[in-house]
Amino acid sequence: TSLNHSCDENADQESFHASLKKECIYQHKIRNYLQAYSLIYNYIENFYNTKRIHSSINYLSPCDFEKSLHTD
Repeated sequence: TSLNHSCDENADQESFHASLKKECIYQHKIRNYLQAYSLIYNYIENFYNTKRIHSSINYLSPCDFEKSLHTD
């Protein structure tokens, strides 16, 4: 770990990995690297960033939160 990072950054990463495992990885019997890559990519691009709401960003998806930053 780097000394330049805050302790909150690690908590965010751990939370993401816990969600990834619970909501994606553990739901499938992964047989190979390509299947794992595809599952993780689709989870992040088609669910986590676009549909899954996050309490830390006012119950918006990351995409909706980013859009809200540019609309004023």
